[in-house]
Amino acid sequence: MKKEFFIGNRKKMYDMLPEGSLFAVFSGREIIKTNDEYYSFFADRNFVYLTGLTCKEAILFARKDGDGSVHETLYLLPPDDYAERWTGVRIKPAEAEEISGISDIRSSGEFIKDFRKDAWSGNYGKLYLDLYKADDSDIDRAQHDFKHYVHHNLPFMSFGNSDPLFRKLRLYKQPCEIDALRTAEKITGEGILAMMKHSKPGMREFMYKVEFDRAIHEYAPYIYGFPPIISAGKGNFIIHNYSYTGQANDGDMVLNDVGVMWDFLINDVSRSWPCNGKFSDRQKLLYECALKTSDYMFSIVKPGMRMDAVDKTIREYNAELLVDAGVLDDVSNIGKYMWHGGAHHIGFDVHDVVETPEFIAPDMVFCIDVGIYHEEWGIGFRLEDNCLITEDGCENLSAGIPRTIEDIEALMR
Repeated sequence: MKKEFFIGNRKKMYDMLPEGSLFAVFSGREIIKTNDEYYSFFADRNFVYLTGLTCKEAILFARKDGDGSVHETLYLLPPDDYAERWTGVRIKPAEAEEISGISDIRSSGEFIKDFRKDAWSGNYGKLYLDLYKADDSDIDRAQHDFKHYVHHNLPFMSFGNSDPLFRKLRLYKQPCEIDALRTAEKITGEGILAMMKHSKPGMREFMYKVEFDRAIHEYAPYIYGFPPIISAGKGNFIIHNYSYTGQANDGDMVLNDVGVMWDFLINDVSRSWPCNGKFSDRQKLLYECALKTSDYMFSIVKPGMRMDAVDKTIREYNAELLVDAGVLDDVSNIGKYMWHGGAHHIGFDVHDVVETPEFIAPDMVFCIDVGIYHEEWGIGFRLEDNCLITEDGCENLSAGIPRTIEDIEALMR
């Protein structure tokens, strides 16, 4: 992404802030794993969305004055030869400015002093922080700790939650984001093709992952959008199977739910196939129901459609097909075979943190996900594609990855 993308994102954010307010967003910090080992650091997506920076313990701080003018400052960890010897070179101010377009860059140690000066000036009554938590049990992040600090030491300051503002911004994808998703689809497709081509009875799940990794890591070392879900046989009935310990026996279906990150954008694609390269009659029957449902959705999704109708229609259409095929007794019992939702937005997160729209509009991107899990037959799989809303319809961004029975069998021959 060019710095103009991040500059534009920040301007849109500042435009939504009321005059006389302060705003801060934190990149995050490492989380201890065991003893002196830390989990791999993954920068806060909203911080990245505004700055393009992925460094730890950084802060973007802005004040919006009464005349509408905005001053922004970026705080970074200062150079530290000893620490950098252990954990890598820290980003320098000139590099950060080139990426983000922010010119006022200071040491992170100055943040509290600068914040207190602005807070005590009497010119700002509200501090905006991203206070979102997916669940009450989630750990406090840097912004939650900072809120506690402000509440205790500057009790006159009130708070605003910037999470809803980020959700509005991230709902609509800009041209550069859509270009990044197209590249992500291409790379993901190469990983899926590698798994299909090497598939054979007796292959272990981790061996499929090796083939996927080999293909995608031709492009970048750190490219996962999320941990790959790769399973076979009984493992397909664990929706998020990350163990890679199972084995694809002759006649089993292989399931994968994978996506890569390119220029911060993450896609999400599912493909499934028989490990021996030939669909059985039962596999073919169920797969055709999923494929017809997916194709139907791509033929009807367009601007103006209710967002909640996407998942509802997927379930209803697939249920009717399964009833017609003699698999399901009544459409009201579709929950027996469909276990999860059929649509979620993608972007800077694989389940993108966006404002759920009432109606679909151009430049939204979400998944069309059709999963069928028939435990009695031992067949579980899903077909998931990425749907870009256009001016008069939609585009399947992942259509180039083999998805029909004929194409899959031909590739695996």
